Amino acid sequence: MQLSLVSMFNHFFFSMSQWSQVQQLEIKFLEQVDQFYDDNFPMEIRHLLAQWIESQDWEAASNNEAMATILLQNLLIQVDEQLDRVSQEKNLLLIHNLKRIRKLLQGKYHGNPMHIAVIISNCLREERRILAAASMPVQGPLEKSLQNSVVSERQRNVEHKVSAIKNSAQMTDQDVKYLEDLQEEFDFRYKTIQSLEQSDKNSALIKQEMLTLQAMLNTLDYKRKEVLSKIGRVIHEIDALMNNMLTEELLDWKRRQQIACIGGPLHGGLDQLQNCFTLLAESLFQVRRQLEKLDELLTRLTYDGDPIPVQRPQLLEKVNFLLYNLFRKLLIKLPELNYQIRVKATIDKNVSTVSNRRFVLCGTHVKAMNMDESANGSLSVEFRHLQPKEMKSSAGSKGNEGPHMVTEELHSISFETQVCLYGLTINLETSSLPVVMISNVSQLPNAWASIIWYNLSTNDPQNLSFFNNPPAATLSQLLEVLSWQFSSYVGRGLNSEQLNMLAEKLTGQQVSYNDYQLSWAKFCKEHLPGKSFTFWVWLEAILDLIKKHILPLWIDGYIMGFVSKEKERILLKDKTPGTFLLRFSESNLGGITFTWVDQLENGEVRFHSVEPYNKGRLTALPFADILRDYKVIMADNVPENPLKYLYPDIPKDKAFGKHYSCQPNEVSKPSEGGVKGYVPSVFIPVSKILIDSTDPHSPSDLLPMSPSVYAVLREHLSPTVIETALSSPYSTD
Repeated sequence: MQLSLVSMFNHFFFSMSQWSQVQQLEIKFLEQVDQFYDDNFPMEIRHLLAQWIESQDWEAASNNEAMATILLQNLLIQVDEQLDRVSQEKNLLLIHNLKRIRKLLQGKYHGNPMHIAVIISNCLREERRILAAASMPVQGPLEKSLQNSVVSERQRNVEHKVSAIKNSAQMTDQDVKYLEDLQEEFDFRYKTIQSLEQSDKNSALIKQEMLTLQAMLNTLDYKRKEVLSKIGRVIHEIDALMNNMLTEELLDWKRRQQIACIGGPLHGGLDQLQNCFTLLAESLFQVRRQLEKLDELLTRLTYDGDPIPVQRPQLLEKVNFLLYNLFRKLLIKLPELNYQIRVKATIDKNVSTVSNRRFVLCGTHVKAMNMDESANGSLSVEFRHLQPKEMKSSAGSKGNEGPHMVTEELHSISFETQVCLYGLTINLETSSLPVVMISNVSQLPNAWASIIWYNLSTNDPQNLSFFNNPPAATLSQLLEVLSWQFSSYVGRGLNSEQLNMLAEKLTGQQVSYNDYQLSWAKFCKEHLPGKSFTFWVWLEAILDLIKKHILPLWIDGYIMGFVSKEKERILLKDKTPGTFLLRFSESNLGGITFTWVDQLENGEVRFHSVEPYNKGRLTALPFADILRDYKVIMADNVPENPLKYLYPDIPKDKAFGKHYSCQPNEVSKPSEGGVKGYVPSVFIPVSKILIDSTDPHSPSDLLPMSPSVYAVLREHLSPTVIETALSSPYSTD
């Protein structure tokens, strides 16, 4: 899905780049941008190659390895060109940074170019979301709750406690070393006395040495108890931190991931969590080595009341239990684990009680985790070529395949992992968020609606029976998520006026956002009143229309879009004749129309709305060119363009001029295009306004015709015949 070449060319050269808009944000939004730029995709490259990066389709490349390979090669070429430029300017620091970055990019992504496409696509999407959030005066309830959890005091306390635990474990290392040195001295003195003759052992000097040995043994006993006590405190602190703060932080992060899945803010936090879990694991392994050292000391010396054989087994059992729980989070980054963890992917392992349909995964579903497929040095695994296939039913016939598959039926992908480390064997099983299986691309819109509703309504990661009785959603939260769909997919969210129109569309009335509960059926199952489609199908068709045909106009904010016919008349009635606005059709899927106001000699105000343009017609003629060239015919008058000012009072060419595919005065130049010897033609959309008072006042848009064709018609046909040919049923939209 991308702009036409002409539109892309004009958008590239005439509109302010997304990166330029980002740099003009307030500091609080710039801090959010700073969170997702690191060595995976350095900000220096984003800055230097802003226009080029934004002109590439990274989203498509993230699912196409050949395309991603080409884009990665071109990216490196662009970096080389920047290197040549700064070398001429003798900018030593920038030269050094660019060389480092080029080496980093090639090393990380040479074997996995799709990964950088995913990273850049996510960065651009998050920039668009932040830009949309910055333009919205009020944040929604979900956004506020997520931001509060990200900057929570609890998170800062976690990092402080983890650091304190790490220091305690390191200090205990020194105590164990002191204990080892003390025991070696005791062993030496004891063996020295043992080697003496019996007569020598009765001397006063030896008796004094025996007293010294007894004092050393007392000290050893005290230090052993002290070390065990310190180890116990470290273990207790780790246990308490894991069960309270870290678990809550992880749950918050998982909830943020759910929201990010449906277009919400892509908050960071995982790196911090991984760092905390890793430091705790390192501390536990350090404690484990300390306990092993105590066991070694025990084999060389023990005595009545020795605390090591009593306490050490319990402490070691607790350490192993905590390590098991830590590894279950899959957030530990230890280099020694490289190539020692294998992961097996399965689907529908435990869903027989939820659904009659079962799937299996075809392809390589067992792989080793390693660092090669990771952008940040963590262990990771990527299953690139798995394909789900529905199992046959017990009767021997195939299951429910085909376009009638239910798109709110949830399934689960599980990952079985075995970790072998330091004598520990840890078997883990994790599961994905629920997924929806489809057999035809036509099911994608409704399947995505299911994902939206699930992640909006519950933080349960595995409620596969959710749609047996789906809960209602708060209207305020749903509208916020719908705005996220626009900001993440088409680069601009919805303002309060647009959201008000959607709220009325969903509820059929003006309601309070805060307490209104909307059902799943109302959102995605029941048809809108008097229509043959649901609310979500209508909205998704608009998203598709924007993405493929009118994206630059939408990003610039010139499409009001969501405004009812009643509201548009209120807005236009007192405006200068020729003022128009753009809105999405309420009766045609994926249609956009424009309405303008004019005035008769007697002062009567009239409104005219053209037949909505859909993707088929916009493929033939860019929408900006339609607005520029649109003509109406009244009786024998020369066709005129009635569109003068974009609501409220922006001159049409000022608003859309940068999006025109070419200037009008360039069209008639024979040298500019077409077959040699011919004057190039241009398609012009024409409508006819009847002056008979009995006729409706809303002209329909007709198929575009070239000026030369219209001139021939005027020359050879009577006005009556032309009017008949131009007539079509008027749209009520």
